[in-house]
Formats: sequence, C-alpha cells, structure tokens
Amino acid sequence: MGAIDLPKSPNVFHPEKPSAVGSRNSLAQEYRDQQNEVNQLLEEETNKVVHHLTAKLPKDVLERLDVMGGLKEKLYNYFNQNYQNMFNRYMVTTEDEMVKKIRNYIDKEETKVLSRYTPKEVADLLDQVGGADKFNTGEIEKSMVNMYGHLQGHIQRGVNDLENLTNSLLRQKTDTGAFIRGENAYSIVKCAFKDNVLKPKTVTDVKLSVNILDSELISPIFHYQVTVEYLIKDLISKHLIDNIDKEIEKLKDERIDQGLEEFSDSEIIFNKIGKVENYTDDKGDDPKSKRYAIIAKALFERITDLRAEIDPENFDQQNVRENIKKIVDIENIRNRGFNTAINSITSILDTSKMGYQYIENLKNARELMIREYEDTDAAHLPDERYQVRMRYYDNAQLIEERKAYDVQVKSFETEVLHAWELLEVIYQGAKPLFKVADFDDLAKKNKNQIRKTIKDKSGEPLYEDIAKIWDEISFVRPAETEVERMNRTYIYEKDRIRQRIILMRQRLKKMYDYQYPIERRVIEDRLDFLEREYYRFEYMINPYHIQPGLLLDVDITSIKRKKATLDAMANVLNEFLHGVSKGFQDAAFASFSRRRSTVREDINQSFSDTVPGESAVSSTGGIAPGQAYLDMLNADSPESISSSRPPALEAPPKRGRKPGVVDAKPAKRGAEKKTPGRRGGRALRQL
Repeated sequence: MGAIDLPKSPNVFHPEKPSAVGSRNSLAQEYRDQQNEVNQLLEEETNKVVHHLTAKLPKDVLERLDVMGGLKEKLYNYFNQNYQNMFNRYMVTTEDEMVKKIRNYIDKEETKVLSRYTPKEVADLLDQVGGADKFNTGEIEKSMVNMYGHLQGHIQRGVNDLENLTNSLLRQKTDTGAFIRGENAYSIVKCAFKDNVLKPKTVTDVKLSVNILDSELISPIFHYQVTVEYLIKDLISKHLIDNIDKEIEKLKDERIDQGLEEFSDSEIIFNKIGKVENYTDDKGDDPKSKRYAIIAKALFERITDLRAEIDPENFDQQNVRENIKKIVDIENIRNRGFNTAINSITSILDTSKMGYQYIENLKNARELMIREYEDTDAAHLPDERYQVRMRYYDNAQLIEERKAYDVQVKSFETEVLHAWELLEVIYQGAKPLFKVADFDDLAKKNKNQIRKTIKDKSGEPLYEDIAKIWDEISFVRPAETEVERMNRTYIYEKDRIRQRIILMRQRLKKMYDYQYPIERRVIEDRLDFLEREYYRFEYMINPYHIQPGLLLDVDITSIKRKKATLDAMANVLNEFLHGVSKGFQDAAFASFSRRRSTVREDINQSFSDTVPGESAVSSTGGIAPGQAYLDMLNADSPESISSSRPPALEAPPKRGRKPGVVDAKPAKRGAEKKTPGRRGGRALRQL
C-alpha cells in the first residue's frame, strides 16, 4: 500500500519557512515578530558600546571617530551579521531538531505491537517480517514477565533487608515497626517483646498477631463445612453488588457530562441502597421473586444442607444436587482462598531461606501450624527459632473463643482471690493480741478516742460506719456501657490480678523477713505458678479484639544482638500481606475516579497531521490550521507564507526604556485563540 509523503518540518530547507532547516522562523515561537525583537536587542547593545566609548575616550578623539555617524552604523551591522545570523539560526535549528527527535520517538512508540517487556529489536524484526498478526508471542512474553517478576522480588527483598537494618541502627532497639510497615500496620492485633525466661539478658521473645478481615482478603476463605447453598448465594450477592456499582458509575458519569455537581459519599451510599430492591427482595417463599432471577427456587431446594461431602449410600452422579456440587467443586471456590494463603506463606518462607522442620495442615479446620524445629521443649531449642500459626475464624468460632476467654479470666480471679484470703487469714492470726502491727490495729485502738474528740462534736459518722468503696488495690471502675459489654478488654480485671500478686509477695516478705517456714514456701510456690500461668495467658490474644477473617500468630525467639530471625520474618510478613490482603481502602478516596478538572479537551494530546475531529475546512468556513500548515509547506512562494501567517505583534515603545531591560507587551487572549497552529504550540510546550 502506498503512503503519502508529507513534507515534515526538519526535512524542508528554507530561510523563511517556519521550522524549516536553516530558517530564522520557528513554529515553536508562535509567530512572534522576531525582527522587531532583534532590532530592539541590537539597538540596545549598540547604544551600550557607544555610551561606553563616549564616557571613556577624550572629546577630541570622539570628534575624529564620528561616534554618532559611521561608528554606530558599523557596530549595528556587526552585531546584526554575527548575532542574528549565527545565534538566531542556531536556536531555530536546535528547536526543530528537538521536535523532530520527539516526533520520531512518539511515532515509533505508537507503532509498537508487542509487550513492553519484549526488546525493541525483536519487535521491529517481527513487524518487518510478517506483522503483528503473523506471530504468537504469548509464551515469550510470559517468560519475560516471570523473569522480571523474579528479579523484582529479589530486589525488593534486598531493599527490605537494607531498610530493616538501617531502621534498627537508627532506633538502637527492636520494636514493632521492624515487622509491619506502611499500609499494613493497621492489621496488627498484638505485638509484645519480652525477655526470654531461660536467657533474659541475651535472648528476647516476640509475640506478633495479625488479623486480616474477610473484606480485605484477595481470595475469599470459606470453611470446609460451609454448604453449597451458602457458596452460591455468596456468588449471587457479589454479582448483584457489581451490577449496582456499574450503575452508580454510569450515573456519576452522566452527571458530570451534564455539568452537575458530583455525588457526595453519603449520596453514593444512598443510591446504592436504593437500587438493591431492583435486583432482589425478601420474598423467600415466592418462586417468582427477584431473588430467584438468576437461579430458580427449585434448585435451591435441591441443595439445601448440602455440604462438602455426600453420604456414599445416597450419592448418584445423575442427580441434580450432585451435578450442582460438582460445578462448584470444579471451580474450587471452597478451598481456593485457604490454599492460596498456605501456598503464599510456604513459598515465601522457602525463598527467604527460612526452612521449617514441622508443618501440620489441618485443612478441614482451616488451620496451619509451622515450626522451624520439631521439638517443643524450649530448653533443647536454639536461641534463633520461630513458630507460625495461621487460622481462619468465622463469627461462630469467635463467639465460642470469647466464652472460653471469659471463663479463664474468672478462673484466674477466683484462684488469686483464694490465695489472697488465705494469706490474709495467716497474717491476721500471726499478729500479737495487744500490740500494734499495722495501721488497722492503730485505728482500732484509737476508735473511741476519735469518736469522743472529733466525731461527736462535728456530727459526722465514724470511719467504720462509712461504706468502703475503694479497696486500695485498683481505682474505682466506671459503669459499663454497651461498648464494654460487647467488647471485653479485661484490662481492669488483669490489672487487679497482677496487683494482688505483687501485694501478696510484699506481705510475705514483711511477715517472714528472712525466715522460710513451710507456710511461706507453700504460698510462694502457689504464687509462682499463678504468676507464670497468668503471664502465659496474658501473652495470648484476646478474642474480643479479633474480627472474622484470617489470623496469623507468630512466635519468634531471637538473640538480641543478632536478630537474624526477626529481620527475616519481617520480610516474610510484609510479602505475605502484600500477596494475600488487599489492604485498607478508604472509600472517600476511591470514589473520586473522575474529577471535573481532568475532563478537558486539551488533556488528551495526539500527534497527527490534523487535530482529531477537525476536517480540512473548519466549521466557520475557513481553512483548518492543520491543512493551512500543509499548504504552506508545499508552497514555494514567500507570499503564500506571509498570507497564511498571522500579523506580528507590535514592538514595545522605546520611550522611557532603561538600558539592559527589554519590555514585552502581553498578547491578547482573543488573538491567541484565532492564531492557526495554536494546538501544536500547546503540545510542544507540554513536551
């Protein structure tokens, strides 16, 4: 197929045609009156030299030089021949050569037909031999993408290692920020650092719990026991929500096209809620209701209570429910999410060179246990080790976990209170009868004296008659609201337990000093057990702080000065969260998909012979700027150039002009709009 050879600007040589090689006129200058500008510059430079000579030379020498006559004319001609012909033409040629380079580069990029991962030489060769439709480069592109992906992963891990080491050096300690950074910091449920029990000076234990909600999972997770009916209804619900979102986006675009105000966040929510009834309803018993528009009610009745397994005695390959279940199983909807999470965490551990000797995948329970070493006895394990527990919780499981947590807290309170009462009885029994041992004895001894001396005169009740509200262990607890009843933090109860244990140890030391009778040894052993179990319980996660979703529980033991496992696990966690979680998304930012400021005609610039949507003849009856420019290049006469060029700007007045300052008169907006080639100038400025 033949091609029309259009004379493009740097391929034309002419001294006057705009943007031609060797020309003193350029389209990039938007038809400014260059002659007047050059005249101003030359006259100013000439006057500077003449004034300098006038001030430096004697009067008799000036009369012989004829300063106002031949000398000024010679200087003017000198500047004109050298400055204008060399500098001005050099600038014009440089501008046009730059435009040529940019134009050829954009033309080359627009004609590419292969992926951006393919080398340019291969793309050019394939295009020249047979064209884009003759070769299938899918496998080559996949290989290139995989190579670049692996390279990016190695680079990212190296950058993460460098970042962790730099931050640890700056902080001079290891804290929570060493694990989860950036947009995933909100997912931390609990992170605690404590000294190791066996080696408190050199080894530290870290507990980290991360909760990924159901709405944040890239691939949804379902329990193995979930019914087929639930899976199908969940798919239908997502389909309906997608349709509603598409309608809202179309409505937003229509409002913008009509020039109306954009929807606010609350208006978008209200519109979505209003469109729900267009797709579904609550008539579960009516076969003709909207909720059964996609799948009939009879099919739902067939798969009621159909779970992951069917009794072999009732299994029939030709039944409707078996075939529906098979379709769902082929899509692997039930196991896809949890298997994806397992593959992600294990592959990241392998590539990060963090091997593990023990793994237990409880598929039906949706729980995964990974330990670096098989042994669980801390006395026989090295100081660098980790353990990962990943489990998926739904709302029913969390309710039962919370019930067990409530019982355990109550049990700790009962046991600690029993030890407190036992120690109180021993303390009261060991006090002498007629001596003062503590503040209570002193107050009891002087009770009658206080009543006679102070209380009878003032009329106030005795201290013993006033209800004692503060128990001197913890401050008075405020009344509970619905928030505290639904979300038990147990901070108040745990503080009371910890404070009672501390007070009991102090009382034992005060009672027995350096003596160790059997009573003291028995109570101290009991306190050690309760304290050890309490801190182990405190180290666990409060289920009231967890929401339905994926829970990643990591236990790390690492040497304080080495921190090898800490740094490696930080990279593992960040890569895992990046591959499994979508992260927190603020709907207020996501809603502004199309702003009014970006909907403008001059945003989408294109490099073509004519402006898109513009014919050779404009709507006003005149010649379009693109066609006028082509006619001008094809013409050889200077008259055609001057006729197509707009009038030059007027030179600024010379009166009152200071030496060394060039005045510029701003152009009128109306003249700019009527200037041909204005869009091309705008495109050059944007480049």
